[in-house]
Amino acid sequence: MKLCPHCHSEVEDSFDVCRNCQYNFADDEKHNPDSQSDSSGPKLCLRCDVPMEYQGNFRFHEGSKIGVLGNLFELFTNRESFDLYHCPDCGKVEFFLPGFK
Repeated sequence: MKLCPHCHSEVEDSFDVCRNCQYNFADDEKHNPDSQSDSSGPKLCLRCDVPMEYQGNFRFHEGSKIGVLGNLFELFTNRESFDLYHCPDCGKVEFFLPGFK
């Protein structure tokens, strides 16, 4: 098993793509063959300058349920996915688009 540098989930050695965040290990090896991890290092808190901790990938949607057909309208709402990091010192929370290092 290997650890995904993007979402920190375990990935089978035989897979080149993380099933959780679609991180591509093959692309990482092409750009940096000596390193299996994120080349940019940890994300640092803008206030404290300490490494932020990854909390997971969260999906948010815009809109609300409307009347009896609310569940039907859920098919047409806009959903956005973000990686959430928090600072262990000051509690600052930051959202990042998936796939950005």
